[in-house]
Amino acid sequence: MVGVRRVAFVVAAVLLLFGEPWSVLVLLPDWPVAGTVVGTVVFGVAALSFPVLMVLGHGPKQSDAAARIGDVTLGTIWVLFTWSVLTHVLRLVLLVSGVDDPARPRIVAAATLAVAAVLLVSGNRIAMRVPPVKAVDVVLPKLGPGLDGLRVAVITDTHYGPLDRTRWSERLVAELNRLQPDVVCHAGDLADGSVAKRRKQVDPLGGVQAPLGRFYITGNHEYFGEAQAWLDHMASLGWDTLHNRSTLIERDGARLLFAGIDDPTGAASGLPGHGPDLAAALDGSDPEVPVVLLAHQPKQVAQAREENVDLQISGHTHGGQIWPFHLLVRLDQPTLSGLTQHGPTQLYNSRGSGFWGPPFRVFAPNEIALLTLRSA
Repeated sequence: MVGVRRVAFVVAAVLLLFGEPWSVLVLLPDWPVAGTVVGTVVFGVAALSFPVLMVLGHGPKQSDAAARIGDVTLGTIWVLFTWSVLTHVLRLVLLVSGVDDPARPRIVAAATLAVAAVLLVSGNRIAMRVPPVKAVDVVLPKLGPGLDGLRVAVITDTHYGPLDRTRWSERLVAELNRLQPDVVCHAGDLADGSVAKRRKQVDPLGGVQAPLGRFYITGNHEYFGEAQAWLDHMASLGWDTLHNRSTLIERDGARLLFAGIDDPTGAASGLPGHGPDLAAALDGSDPEVPVVLLAHQPKQVAQAREENVDLQISGHTHGGQIWPFHLLVRLDQPTLSGLTQHGPTQLYNSRGSGFWGPPFRVFAPNEIALLTLRSA
């Protein structure tokens, strides 16, 4: 029964995603018969092949070629669907203005295509660029003067995957080193796929320079593949893997604890010892020493606030990645991006440095966060 419901949901979603743009771009404009037939065939072939491409690309076989086509299709149809719905407002405006058929639906179709094309081209450029730096000051009342001004660079959600972004990875590292941070953190969702398939893209991270520490935790996507293998590989690159553990840093007599916990999906992964364990991560910590916690999902702040964690750093949301997907993200997470207060705990949620799946970011730019920690 569960399998039947899942298939029914997928069929309904595909029909809706492809059917709405088809009606706006092909059916309603009343094109000549040849144009209507060609447009219908294009949408039909895309709708039928899309689920197959996604299963081949992101299922057990992990065909990178299928994933690349399926991901571009997903991003394109999502933007077309969104703006096909929104341009119904334009249809009403044209109707009230006295614009007659067949001009009215053809104007709407042209506007939909034009907006989608602009957003997809600009969205791809944003997704593929080296992220701009977002500088934020964070006051930690318990932070000692010796660590005042500590610079923490945050990357997350790099999602190295079917597109070979080795060169992008090298440029990302160069930008991080240009910032000369004291600490660099990767807050999870490092890569999609096995170490064997993605290590070429990940290995440049071994060149990141941070004198007081480089810290990495798992995200949910690591648990779709080889979470422990990725922890081991990042450790081999010289990163401190905070797998439900912590590391103390000191400067000029001031101390700061960097702790990290697994993503919640680790609890159901079947891997021994995986799953978030904040108690273990903070075991033996001094209550007078401020704590910076790496936890991939923002909603993990519910546990952090119970333990009076000073600052949680997260990712996961991508800021929605492709507008208006952020509306669905907000149903599951307490925040999309930026610095927010949750009881005694501050939460910095990064929009992420890379992207998952569709190589587009629409109204959700990527970032390298540069957090400057200040004492009270």
